[in-house]
Amino acid sequence: MQLLLCDDDPIVKEALGVYLNEEGFTYITAADGEEALEKFKANSVDFIVLDLMMPKKNGLEVCKEIRRDSSVPIIMLTAKGEEIDRIIGFELGADDYIVKPFSAREVMARIKAIMRRVNEQKEKKTAHSITIGELEVNIANYSISYKGSKIQATPKEVEILFLLVSHPSQVFTRDQILNLVWGYSYFGDTRSVDTHIKRIRAKLPETYSETIKTIYGVGYKFEEE
Repeated sequence: MQLLLCDDDPIVKEALGVYLNEEGFTYITAADGEEALEKFKANSVDFIVLDLMMPKKNGLEVCKEIRRDSSVPIIMLTAKGEEIDRIIGFELGADDYIVKPFSAREVMARIKAIMRRVNEQKEKKTAHSITIGELEVNIANYSISYKGSKIQATPKEVEILFLLVSHPSQVFTRDQILNLVWGYSYFGDTRSVDTHIKRIRAKLPETYSETIKTIYGVGYKFEEE
């Protein structure tokens, strides 16, 4: 497995590099957004750790460009802690978001958790595509389509929708969705789940957005009309 570590701070790269080496990861580095994109296109990359504030192109721009063609897992690093930054990062398709200063051990734990989830999905023998009326959710190629037309969605939005539609009428708590989709019990903020559900509903045709039911004080479920 090869990881791309993008940060203009050499101390951050050195600290994470020590743990990556200890865990047996191979990795390449980039010091700015343009170099990050060049390295990504020129190498086989299985995971990206991406700083938000970088020269030339910031992390949000890099994430957006990568997501046009790839669902490779991305963890974003930032010194900013405002909720708006987290929301924008998730909207562009980041899998996770860590605010500096952080523990290198925590970053490694999140990388492992996300990779476990990705590997488990690859090993599943169940159906990779579910069709409900004229809506298709395909987890194999991370796509959602309506009447044959693709609906633009981030990998996390596809995973959440696939989870719900593949278990009709089953209620999932926010913590369960974090665990099953993000791959960890509780590193994240449950408000991230609410943000993703809101965006999924906005992207789906009205008849389908209404099938995602909010169970107040608990979580969400898919209930086909």
